[in-house]
This record gives sequence, C-alpha cells and structure tokens, in this order.
Amino acid sequence: MYGTIFKLKIKDGHEDQLLNLMKENNQPPEGMVAWFLMKPDDNQDWIGVAVFDSVESHISNANRPETNDNFMKMMEHLDGEPEWTDGQYVIGELS
Repeated sequence: MYGTIFKLKIKDGHEDQLLNLMKENNQPPEGMVAWFLMKPDDNQDWIGVAVFDSVESHISNANRPETNDNFMKMMEHLDGEPEWTDGQYVIGELS
C-alpha cells in the first residue's frame, strides 16, 4: 500500500467549513483504501492520512481534475499549502 500523510494549517474559524467540504466529496477515487483526518489534542494543525492500494493509484488520483478542483476549494480554508509526506506503508492493520 502507498499513500500520503499531510499536515493542514486551518484558518481561524474555518474548521466546520473544511469538514463540510470534505464530507461533500464522498465518492472515493479508484484504488483508495482509506483516509483519516485527526485533530490533535496538543496542536492546532490537523493531520491527514490517505491510503491507496498502489503507488499507481495514488499518482492517478493526484492527476485527476476533480482532485485539483477539490484541492483548490480546500485551500480557501488553509493558511498555506499542506505539508505532504508520500511513501509506502510497510505495516498496519484495521480491526
């Protein structure tokens, strides 16, 4: 599996708007296994995780016009671009 972990710096007062935007996009792209968004207890930056079945699915999703459109809408609620870390997930489990 392959994917990305990302950090979001959300503009003050934009948390609900960002969550609503993410809920609107409820059609997962081909190859997506899971995604999560965390609001850490000790930090105002949120952490996201996206998991794909392969690097090819991850890249294919990144190149979709819909992904770019959603990203541009998301940027309206962020203080700067997310910090991205892409890579292979080497172990994990969902119970």
